[in-house]
Amino acid sequence: APEQEMIELLSPAGRWEAMEAAVQNGADAVYLGCGPFNARRGAENFTPEQLPEAVRYCHLRGAKVYLTVNTLLSDRELPQAEELLRLASRCGVDGVIVQDWGLAALARTAVPDLPLHGSTQMTVHTLAGVEEAARLGMRCVVLGRELSREDAALICRNSPVAVEVFVHGALCMCWSGQCAMSALIGRRSGNRGACAQPCRLPYRFDGGKPGHPLSLKDASLADHLEELREMGASILKLEGRMKRPEYVAVVTRIYAALLKEKRKPTPEERRQLALAFSREGFTDGYWRGRPGPGMFGSRGEDAASPEELFREAKAAYGRGDLRTVPTAMSVRLRAGEPARLTVSDDRGNTASVEGPVPEAARSRPLEAEEVRSRLSKTGGTVFRAEKVEVSLEPGLSLPASAVNALRREGLEALAALRTAPPERREAAAPDLPEDCRSYGEAPGLTVTALHPEQLTAELAKLAPDIVYLPVERAGEFSTAAFRDRGVELCALLPRVCTDRETPGLLSLLEKAREIGCASLAVQNLGQLALGERTGLAMRGGPGLNIFNSRSLAQCRDWGLASAALSFELRYEQIRDLKKPLDCEAAVYGRLPLMITENCLISNAGRGCPVRQGRASPCAAVHTLTDRRGEDFPVLPAFGCRSEIENGKVLYLADKPEYQTCGLRWANLRFTTEPPEECARIVRLYRGEAGDPPEDYTRGLFYRGVE
Repeated sequence: APEQEMIELLSPAGRWEAMEAAVQNGADAVYLGCGPFNARRGAENFTPEQLPEAVRYCHLRGAKVYLTVNTLLSDRELPQAEELLRLASRCGVDGVIVQDWGLAALARTAVPDLPLHGSTQMTVHTLAGVEEAARLGMRCVVLGRELSREDAALICRNSPVAVEVFVHGALCMCWSGQCAMSALIGRRSGNRGACAQPCRLPYRFDGGKPGHPLSLKDASLADHLEELREMGASILKLEGRMKRPEYVAVVTRIYAALLKEKRKPTPEERRQLALAFSREGFTDGYWRGRPGPGMFGSRGEDAASPEELFREAKAAYGRGDLRTVPTAMSVRLRAGEPARLTVSDDRGNTASVEGPVPEAARSRPLEAEEVRSRLSKTGGTVFRAEKVEVSLEPGLSLPASAVNALRREGLEALAALRTAPPERREAAAPDLPEDCRSYGEAPGLTVTALHPEQLTAELAKLAPDIVYLPVERAGEFSTAAFRDRGVELCALLPRVCTDRETPGLLSLLEKAREIGCASLAVQNLGQLALGERTGLAMRGGPGLNIFNSRSLAQCRDWGLASAALSFELRYEQIRDLKKPLDCEAAVYGRLPLMITENCLISNAGRGCPVRQGRASPCAAVHTLTDRRGEDFPVLPAFGCRSEIENGKVLYLADKPEYQTCGLRWANLRFTTEPPEECARIVRLYRGEAGDPPEDYTRGLFYRGVE
């Protein structure tokens, strides 16, 4: 990992007052949003007019500013986002946190000197993913919050760039960047900063009592900060852009003290953290590698009020004098020479200013202590005079107003140096990719089958172009009939696979090759290296969250043969994309809502089928039931994880639009369907007459998301 002078504490700034609270209480950096393109659109955020002043406020006090532009962006939104990047670069923002591959590619050309940080929304959770992010120009990568200390240590100790770790605050139930629950249920996309937090609602598991099986306690790694320091973590992030400024003040103050003093929290500090905000306590279950029921909690309406704690916090940061800049001053007063003051700060900045020429004293001559006292009066500024040297010839006189003016002008000059934005290059945005893959005819069909029994002889006769098989079960599928008909078999990689699980994944890919898989579908950045290691052709899976034309160009540059588009796109958006490679979109099936590190089946006491090595037929389905009675199937996933599926199946066979929006392939995703239903659905999409499924949805194909 790169050499770090010190570990950096990063605090949330959902609005101006929260930024002040963070900086005054010891944050080394703040992260904030400006405009609509950030993952907390519901926060007050900052305006483009406020952003330069916010950067100046922070830089003057020695804190960095990271701008969040960490959402998926449409082609129509990219020009506005580009202007925001240019503004950020010009006013000296220290880094921009991004999720969208297309925006990252645009930034590398348009504002090449603006540091980019890979958001946790990129779902980077392996060393290979961090290394690929570094090749794409990221100066820092934010790791998934689900990683254990062993996973994080491997990455931190070997990363070519800075690594950021979440240490306190709310945990999403789903791996960041992979949640579509809010989008599909209510059109409020978590990938676009509008999450409605459905994981905090009550659900019944398999018809049992109502509970909160998706509501995790807030994380707290306050006991593990020295471990993080030792393994080489660069930035420790506190969550909370939607929380009150007083919360930011309390949590920042405590974590800043723990880092400075290299200790664990006192009982009183633990009490204050819990009082500021908690959901029945805190958890470090992921960090310790122990997910399970103990990680869950909810926040009742009768939660203790922290008003006294918050009142004290606000009174402290409201004065604006908790954080000052140590300054050294040196003044030279000589007969016949202009008075000269030199001031320097803790960052190596030095400024010199001159005043009037001292006169010969007519009565009482100027004394060094008097000059020192006047120069030390820095009240009303962010500076404090730690050291004042006075070089004074005897017998001189200089008005007090002149000494005060020297001090004021010197500190103003030093402030200008501290807040001057760096010189950064700008260039024209790269051209959009050429639209070389727009098809006039109807798309071919591809099939994703999660269960071996779904690949029937009848389905083989229908000969879809590609069949995607989950790599963890590929060895169980009978594929000869499909290969005989020239159907391409593609190994579908899991959305999440840690470094500890990667060796097993490689052996699974060998089994997939043995049954005839000619390609693999990658779902995250860390899996791109697997194509080179296995020699298999690569396709882009839905986990990549492809939302715009520039992201498609990035997929082409990665060497992918095709790319699955985000199912949060409307058909008009799909139609209007520039398509520099073959594109695919889901047009049938239960769409995945969440991939969870906690195994919901195991947490409910049912025993995890993955851990126990039990085959899970498509008929064996566990369910979550919401307040409205909607049932969401819960399927076991690779690595003893769970995947929550939508309660209704996406169905578009009777809609012509999916056939005319330039797709190369239309994907049919089979999850809980019995074998005969899979073949029937393929025939419906081939134009045969038949009834639609009983309970279906048009998904987001016409509605889109906010």
